[in-house]
Parts: sequence; structure tokens; C-alpha cells
Amino acid sequence: MNRFQGTQPIVKPIVSKRAPKGGTLAVMIATETDLSYLCPLMGIDPRHFFPLYISRLFGRPEIHKGVWVAGPMMGAPYAVMILESLVAMGAKKILFYGWCGGVSPDLAIGDIILPVGAVIDEGTSIHYMEGPATKEKQGAGLLSLPSESMIKTVREALTQKGVQFYEGLIWTTDAIFRETPEEVVHHQKNGVLAVEMEMSALFSVGRYHQVSVAGVLVVSDEISSFKWRPGFRDDRFELSRKTVCEVIQALCETL
Repeated sequence: MNRFQGTQPIVKPIVSKRAPKGGTLAVMIATETDLSYLCPLMGIDPRHFFPLYISRLFGRPEIHKGVWVAGPMMGAPYAVMILESLVAMGAKKILFYGWCGGVSPDLAIGDIILPVGAVIDEGTSIHYMEGPATKEKQGAGLLSLPSESMIKTVREALTQKGVQFYEGLIWTTDAIFRETPEEVVHHQKNGVLAVEMEMSALFSVGRYHQVSVAGVLVVSDEISSFKWRPGFRDDRFELSRKTVCEVIQALCETL
């Protein structure tokens, strides 16, 4: 636990007057590939963007109804920098979309996951642990929790599109090259579905700032058998990625 909780930060996000105007909803896209697919779906010209650190921010309310789209990004600390900036700009609802590695043997490449909690194995959440951001789950450890209202909204959007998906816990780590067989067994025993690098931190920061955060993940590779099985070129993976982008586009029309 951060022993200096409660003190005011020295450095805060700066909102540029030149930043694009948005609304209360921000979509954070982890990968360049999905960002390139989503932008045209939402009527966004990818040539028109505002630089946000080493990512790009799109926000043209006359085209896509006041929704911000930001990306790409990787890792908890950097994703939180983006989230903090979006909150400073006025975002109240944040949806993150990224890829993950299958931990449960029940999952296959291309499966879609709606995380309902994330095991904290990253170093960012500790700095935001004020309020009801976390809970202990016996065996699994400390969990960071998404917004229940946003989870409901995303669940309904996936269901309305007839999309099959899993709900459950995911494991957020800073060290993708230290996912050992012992760790995988531990998380399998506690019902964890997949592993990725951002979700628990985003949930923690969302709760800290009292904004609604949820996420959607697509399984890009598998480590459940203790051997790495990449599926980045798998047809089902590509189809699921496009499906999630289409769900996000429809969701942005209603929020």
C-alpha cells in the first residue's frame, strides 16, 4: 500500500486548448491494428488527430457524436497516463479494448472476454488505492474492479449483436516474459481466464477518480498448456477483433 496516500500530486495532466473536443465517453484502443479498423467505422479520418504523448487522440463531435478515441498504448503505467488525461478533459465513461493471452484451458484464440475483475500484478494500482477500488478474493489475491454500470452496458451491447463471450477474472502483469508455469497453475486454480497488461490499473484509477471503466479483450494467444501458442494470424482472431470494433461503434451511438 502506498504510505503517502491522500497527498496531492505535484504533476497533473495538462489539457491543451488545441485538444479535440469530445464528450463524456472515451474509447481506449490498445493496438494500432484495431485503431486503424475502428476509426473508419466511426467516420473518423485517421489523418486528423491530436498527439497525446506517443499516442493519437481523435475527437470530432460533429462526426462521431462527441466520443474521444485514443490509442495505441501498452502497459499499465502508460495506459493510466492516457486515462488520467482523458479524465482531465472531462471523460466520465471509459471503455478499453485490447488483446490477451488465454490462461484457462477452456479458452481458444479468438474468444472474447468481458472482465469482471482483474488480479493486480502490476505496480500502478498501488498508487490509487483509496476508496472501494479493490477487494480480496481468497486464493486469487487483490482484485481491481470495473464499473458495474459499464459492465452491464457492454454486456448488453455484445448480447444485442449476438456475440458469444466469456465473463470472468483476468490477470494483469507488468512482465509478459515472466509468465511462468507456476503462475499459470496458480491463476487457473482461481478461475482466471486470461492475462494482459492494463486492465487492473485502469479499473483502479477509474474507481479513484469516480469514473466508469470497463474493458473488452480478445484472446490473441494461449499459455494454458505452459507452451506459448500465438494466434495473431488466426482467422478467428481477426474476425473477433473486427466484431468487437463493430460493437464499440454501435455502443458509441447509444452512450
